[in-house]
Order: sequence, then C-alpha cells, then structure tokens
Amino acid sequence: MRYLLAALLWLGLGITAAAKPPADGFGVLVMAHGGGATWNGEVERALAPLREEFPLEIAFGMADAASLQAASDRLRAQGVTRIGVVRLFVSGDSWYERTRQILGLAPGAPVRPKEEAHAAHGGHGGHSMAFWRLEGDATFALGREGLLDAPEMGDVLAVRARALSTDPAREDVLILAHGPEDDAENARWLAQIDARAEAVRRALPFRRVQVETLREDWPEKRAAAEARIRAFVQRAQAEGGRALVIPFRVQGFGPYRQVLEGLDYAADGQGLVPDPRVAAWVRRQATALRAQLGAQAATASAPSS
Repeated sequence: MRYLLAALLWLGLGITAAAKPPADGFGVLVMAHGGGATWNGEVERALAPLREEFPLEIAFGMADAASLQAASDRLRAQGVTRIGVVRLFVSGDSWYERTRQILGLAPGAPVRPKEEAHAAHGGHGGHSMAFWRLEGDATFALGREGLLDAPEMGDVLAVRARALSTDPAREDVLILAHGPEDDAENARWLAQIDARAEAVRRALPFRRVQVETLREDWPEKRAAAEARIRAFVQRAQAEGGRALVIPFRVQGFGPYRQVLEGLDYAADGQGLVPDPRVAAWVRRQATALRAQLGAQAATASAPSS
C-alpha cells in the first residue's frame, strides 16, 4: 500500500497527504464560486499542496450556508476548532456581509431550519443559496481580501504575458474580468486590477496594457463593454501587431472566446489557477487569520483585572 500511494503521488493524481490537526486547532475553509468538474478540479488541485500544511476544506457556492456547514463539519471531524475563512473571489466585497452573518460574526442570519428544502433556498448560477447561521462550536475569522487586491496576482499576469509574447513592442495586452453591475464598484475593479497590471508593464515593453470588464450578467452594460473589448483587439491588428488576452478570473477563459470570435489574438485560456501564487495568497491570508484567532483566544483566556 505504501508503494502504491507513492506511485500515485508521483503520477500527479491529486492525492495529497492530509495535515494533522495542529495543536492550536486551526484549519482553513476556502469559499469558491464553483462550476463544472473542470472548474472545481482545477481549484482543488491548485490548493492541494496546502492540505499538507493545515486541514483545509473547500465550500463551493456563493456564500451558501449548506456548503459552508458541510465544509465546517468536515474540518470539525478533523479536530479543527478555529477556522480561518478565505474567499477565493475576485472581489473582496462579494458576499462579504452575508458570509459574516452565516458565520455568526454579525447578526442577521436565522437559525438553521429543521427541514431544509433545497427548492426553497433559491439559487445563483446553479448554486444553493441557503441562508442560516452555522451550527457548531467552531470559532471563525473571515478574510477581507479579494484576488483583485492581491499583489501576487500581478506576478501571475506577468508570467502569462511573458509566455504569450513574441514581439512585445508590437503587442497590446488586454486583461479581462467579469465585472460587477454597479458603475462605482466596476470602477474600483478596474483600478485595482490595473494596479496588478503594473507587473505586466514592468515585465516587457508592451505597446499597451489595458484592463476591461465584460459586465457579463447585465446585457445593456455588456454590449458597450463588448464593443470596447473588440475595438481594442482590432486596433492591435490594424497597427501591425496583435493582442494578448489574459483573463482575470479564478478559472478558465469564460465567455471571452465567443466575445472575440473572428478576431486575431493570442491567449492560453487559463484563469488565475493553476498558478501556485493563488495557493500562496491563500496561505498568506490563512497565516493572518490564524494569528487573529490566536490573539482572540489569548484575550478571552486572560484573567480580568
């Protein structure tokens, strides 16, 4: 059995030794939007190395109490009592207050229904949207940062741009993200991702580097965004060069292939995973949340004067 496990690990089949419960009872719950088998599998593989460092479980869904409860229960079964929650979302604002309520860090979530009818939960993108306060005695700390705030993601973009580039002086780099509905929030997305794009500008002397959001779920705003995106790619070709298209998404190329149909551009189709810097970002947040939970425990146990 020992040799079989070693062989499977060598073949890269995603089997990773689970971390022993640490003395301080710390574990990590990663929230991720989720999708099909490919989407979920890439995220699982990207985070697999972290399971050797601390207990880690993934709750797929958009702040869904059902998936969060299940992931929390799996951590508790491993001896975890303190849970750092890292949200693998592009924006740190996505479902933040709702998540605080579900974790019991803010008021507002009801107790868990005795009978959970999935049809009554509603949904978002095919996910359950159950809403209640999690059961159990675990203590939670919630990360605030999103991927668009993470300096590590600038390095991911730079690596992708270098790999696609053949003649940077004649290339325009287009970084594409989903984008929110609210115009002010969209402006914040653009500004934050553009800050990450500085790493691309430093990497090679590209002709242009631009960030756009597709505003994917809002047809009127999406139409204008599609026109800008296509115009950017067309201009690169008209000026005797080409566009390099890099998604600022957790996984995959999203709908961009359809948006850019008929145009000449270079892309590898990858999102931010499987780059190991995504796991490094999760580790950095986990370290901060572990310290936060430790400080809270020390304060709670300190004798009152």
